[in-house]
Amino acid sequence: MKISPLSFIIRVFKGIVAGIQGLVSAIIFLVIICLIVVSFEDNRQSLPEKAALTISPNGDLVEQKTFVSPIKNFLNKSKIENETLIFDLIHAIDYAATDPHITSLVLELDYLASGGISKLEEVGAALNRFKSSGKPIIAVGDSYSQEQYYLASYADEIHLHPMGSVMIKGYGRYTNYLKEALDKLRININIFRVGTYKDAVEPFSRSTMSDASKEHTSQWLNELWQVYTTRVEGLRGLPQGSINDYANTLGEKLIKHQGNAAQLALEFGLVDRLSSRGESEARLVLLSGLADDGGYEHINASHYLGYINEQTEVSATSAEADQVALIVAKGVISEGDQPDGAIGSESLSDLLQRAREDDKIKAVVLRLDSPGGSAFASEIIRQEIIALKNAGKPVVVSMGSVAASGGYWIAMGASEIWANSTTITGSIGVFGIVPTFEGTLKEAGVQSDGVGTTALSDMFELARPMSGSAKKVFQAGVDYTYNQFLKIVAEARNSSTKDIGLLAQGRVWTGVQALKFGLIDQIGSLDQSLDLSLIHISEP
Repeated sequence: MKISPLSFIIRVFKGIVAGIQGLVSAIIFLVIICLIVVSFEDNRQSLPEKAALTISPNGDLVEQKTFVSPIKNFLNKSKIENETLIFDLIHAIDYAATDPHITSLVLELDYLASGGISKLEEVGAALNRFKSSGKPIIAVGDSYSQEQYYLASYADEIHLHPMGSVMIKGYGRYTNYLKEALDKLRININIFRVGTYKDAVEPFSRSTMSDASKEHTSQWLNELWQVYTTRVEGLRGLPQGSINDYANTLGEKLIKHQGNAAQLALEFGLVDRLSSRGESEARLVLLSGLADDGGYEHINASHYLGYINEQTEVSATSAEADQVALIVAKGVISEGDQPDGAIGSESLSDLLQRAREDDKIKAVVLRLDSPGGSAFASEIIRQEIIALKNAGKPVVVSMGSVAASGGYWIAMGASEIWANSTTITGSIGVFGIVPTFEGTLKEAGVQSDGVGTTALSDMFELARPMSGSAKKVFQAGVDYTYNQFLKIVAEARNSSTKDIGLLAQGRVWTGVQALKFGLIDQIGSLDQSLDLSLIHISEP
């Protein structure tokens, strides 16, 4: 068979292309293998005979890390975590308290972004348990934000860089109000709500904060601030009112100290020593010894957790024992399946159902940290919790920083409800928002017109103004949902809808106030709620 020169060239070219494709495929395969090997590589750090445990949280303290796609995670060149699991910190601190290898604890807080007073209190309680073992806690930092300083105040020694500062400013809640901007854009916001204090809708309907919103927001902010100032003053041995004085007169105090914020913090009693990084390192070496790399002998929390897991591996026999399931529900509540960092009616219900069907699981602790969301999704989850109880498995809700609105709705299915003193809960109210853009489009020369068979035919046409009939439908739905909310809470809390109505109207409460009004059962941490579940297991 005769082969033309052109055909020969094409075949050679195809062969070269195929060879290149094969080489690329081989390279990709090798890269994947390398990634798998790296992911399973033993990254654990051996525990020295004597060492300090270093706690250095990054980003936000969270109950559950937000889902990040593997591709996005792979492309993250910095590899710096922007979230730290609060449970990991507490577990490491508690284990270290009785570990003879751990001589001290070092708080490096420069990269802690936020946590909220409730989460900080739980970590602080663990730090107090560590201190009761007689081992020292040392805090070192270039500067301290308000939340960083809260944890640092638990330390026996606080070191601050001579060029650093302690910034304590108090709590505030400020919102951008959009009413005038929306009017200028000719966007019409249709708001349907029940609850005088349900102020999440106010930025769309007002130019300023309402008196009702100011009233109840000031109340819970001041309660949280009272916890902060009282705790810090007690830990640092400062006179009552010192922290308020520091925050309110910081400018004047800095002027007197020629702007030297570090010296002010030292003289005020907020820190114990002004230490450069080298001086801080030398102090830590003195406490825990010199490591091979020239620094202080230590192990960080992530590596220490790997060591703990090695020491506490569950044997095959103990795995068959009765268990308490801990399920974390964190984020906004939505319908369907949702990734970690959000609550989905189907995804969370599936976890609850699996716990119900697992004979080894005898009780469930649901750690709830949510500002609310869909009422429908909340009800789906609540019903699954009730099914767990009906199966003879107690369900204890442990509230984190916030369990409000839909988060509180979910909690109504539980056998017991626990919260921290600084948990924000309640917000028994309902709202809905539907924008329409007829004014905006008219400005651009766009007009909407047409015909329909009923008064509701254009109900979801956002290019048209909402009809009176449609508004009645939406408001009736909100009213019904609110009344259902009241009934559910009244039944769960052995109260009446009238009495619950007095506590509702969208108002939020701290854990202390919620306990006072009977909205929760106990003030306590996650560990305490887990202990309660163990008691339930042992009950006949």
